[in-house]
Amino acid sequence: NPEYDLTEAIKKVLYAYRASGKLFNNIEQPVHFKGYISPDEKLPEELVSLKKSLNEILAEYKKQAGDKLTVEIVDPAAGDGQLAQQLTADYGFRPLSTSLLSKDSFWFYLLMESNGRLVQVPLPEGLNKSGLEQGVEAAFKRFSKGFLKTIALHTPIETNMQGMPTPGTTKQFNWLRGGLEEEYNVVTADLLNGHVPQNADILVLLAPDSLDEKQLFAVDQFLMQGGTVIAATSPYDVAMSQTLAAHKHKSGLEDWLKHHGVSIEEKMVMDPQNSAFPIPVQRRVGGFVVQETRMINYPYFVDVRSDGLNHDSGVTSGINQVTVNWASPITVDQEKNQSRTVTPLLHSSENAWTSMSFEVQPDLNNDSGGFVAAPPEGRQLLGVAVEGSFESFFKGKPSPLVPETAEDGNEEEVASSSPGITRVVEKSPEAARIVLFASNTFLTDELLSTASRALGTQYYNPLQLAKNAIDWSLEDRALLSIRGRAHFSRTLEPLGKDAQMFWEYLNYGLALLGLVAVWLIRRQIIKRTRNRYEAVLAG
Repeated sequence: NPEYDLTEAIKKVLYAYRASGKLFNNIEQPVHFKGYISPDEKLPEELVSLKKSLNEILAEYKKQAGDKLTVEIVDPAAGDGQLAQQLTADYGFRPLSTSLLSKDSFWFYLLMESNGRLVQVPLPEGLNKSGLEQGVEAAFKRFSKGFLKTIALHTPIETNMQGMPTPGTTKQFNWLRGGLEEEYNVVTADLLNGHVPQNADILVLLAPDSLDEKQLFAVDQFLMQGGTVIAATSPYDVAMSQTLAAHKHKSGLEDWLKHHGVSIEEKMVMDPQNSAFPIPVQRRVGGFVVQETRMINYPYFVDVRSDGLNHDSGVTSGINQVTVNWASPITVDQEKNQSRTVTPLLHSSENAWTSMSFEVQPDLNNDSGGFVAAPPEGRQLLGVAVEGSFESFFKGKPSPLVPETAEDGNEEEVASSSPGITRVVEKSPEAARIVLFASNTFLTDELLSTASRALGTQYYNPLQLAKNAIDWSLEDRALLSIRGRAHFSRTLEPLGKDAQMFWEYLNYGLALLGLVAVWLIRRQIIKRTRNRYEAVLAG
């Protein structure tokens, strides 16, 4: 698609160039900075210094912005404390403390507002000026257009007994990473410190594996700050080696998703409308061994077509088909999400059914794969986007980043040595989003390579879907309309057995008719030539 490739390259170069210019040249609406901060005498020593650094940073931005930036810093606890109550009700902000055992509390929340959109500035991990400056700049860029966005990418990392990563043991997402790096700045996020990188605009979780409490807290607080979390996960995973082996998979997101009114059932979707599984088969021809690919009907590869794609959302713009491998059905709690916007993205066909079996190995001697169709259960939801205000999973709970007790039980040691701030944001602004795809594997290099071999060309539809979801979430949708205008890799519509036989025999018939037509034309030419010769001889 030359049109898309050229536009994408120009856009990336232009955005990178603008990043070195003045920030407020690309911010159209005025930005109002609100700092809800206690007086110096109530703040810890580290935050007194950080407050001073904040004033210096804002003063510099004020010189650049002029009328486009207004700054307001207030003490929520002043007066009758009505402002503090309002902040708790509207944003879930609560007084902070230096440890769970500390009785002294204070306020230190930073918020930006522009054109009805709210963005929270997180406290830097080291409580230093450079970290704060990065956070403030990243928040300003969320209101701007024409800057290179940053994607935080989390993929599973398997470790050995020494805690070191083990190469080649986990899923690879190099195709997706390479595609994203063509348009965005991509950073790796392991989330082990309980934080998402400060400059991240979107967090993408690919097949997360057993996230611990700190990692889950990082995901939760990123959403509470108005960020977008895109996750590809499922309760089932399949290992591809000599044989296919399915097993249960724990992502660590199960309770978190359920808390937000979205859950993934512990089943796998099977669909008669599916993509075939390519199996390499060797056969002997005239003393030689020839390897060929045999296509096996495989209902676990759900083939989502135009009627299962929500083209009104923009996420599926330019996509006519996408294969979702070993997917699970998504259930949306309508009561919990009644005040949010729920956008279904992907559905299976009406004849799909579900299975809890771990037997996913196809029968190589059977064109149907050896799977017996069950009674249809209707369309199954495989992808969904939820947008609105969310309540934190950690609401009313202590921050997992601060130790609760010392190992030797010395409470004074905990209060004095803990460098963290027990900060839990309990409510997100309306701009927060969760985009969920119920499959661990459909974006992996292995499955994309398998589909490409079957089609005889590069299969990029799942990658295009992921890019569309990111553009849609960033509200940077200029490329959505042209990304799908590729002139290759267009998957044919699925045909039933009768339709396949019709077209097969029609091709045979047309070939025979062509031979008959050639014979008749040749006979007519011979007849006319003979008549001409007879006329010449008679003359």
